[in-house]
Amino acid sequence: MKPYISSKAELHGKVLEGAVILGPSKIGSESLVDNGAIVGYPSRQKLLSLLGRDKGVLRIDELDSISSGALIGEGCIVRSGCILYEDVKLGNRIELGHNVLIRSGSNVGEYSRIGSGTQLDGAVQVGRDVNIQSQVYLPHLTEVEERVFLGPCVRVTNDLYPLSRRLVKTVIERGAVIGCGAVILAGVVVGEDAVVAAGAVVTRDVQPRAVVAGIPAKQISTREEYEERKKAYEAGERPTSPR
Repeated sequence: MKPYISSKAELHGKVLEGAVILGPSKIGSESLVDNGAIVGYPSRQKLLSLLGRDKGVLRIDELDSISSGALIGEGCIVRSGCILYEDVKLGNRIELGHNVLIRSGSNVGEYSRIGSGTQLDGAVQVGRDVNIQSQVYLPHLTEVEERVFLGPCVRVTNDLYPLSRRLVKTVIERGAVIGCGAVILAGVVVGEDAVVAAGAVVTRDVQPRAVVAGIPAKQISTREEYEERKKAYEAGERPTSPR
């Protein structure tokens, strides 16, 4: 299957068979868009505008005509199954796993990596050199600052009383580490260099360089103590309880 590349697109990288590049999307040099990936998928509002048209099969060029395109920087890898909506911006040297969904208004900083099955479900801001593991969920208004690590299956929320009409920003500040399966509730700020243990449910702000665990999450140690234990663990010593 040949790729579909819009006549409005600007292609400087490589596109595999079966990829779809819509609208005035730009693919930077040394970047790769894999088979089955879609770049520049139209927003929900634009798709709804097509429903009143004649019955039958929509042509791909009809989606192309309403897309405002997406921007992929230099040296990026967009693997098969990824969908990047229009008005998405990826910086340079970004790597996406398989089946990553990034919706309109999201920006991802350079050198960041996003694991397979992850969703940036709205306007999400991801900083430079962020490591997001597989199946992470980041909703609209989430802000992840530089050098953050998000373990597999981390969940962030943006609504304290679903389904309310008020969505709020949740912030994970630079250098924070969020363990596997942790849940960060809406409106919380996880402070700089803080650590959230695996499986924790964070219901209130986490102070910078604090280590929190449990449901609800409470402080159990400091980042300094965490780093000492990590160093001992890496040296092959028996792990000790952070408590």
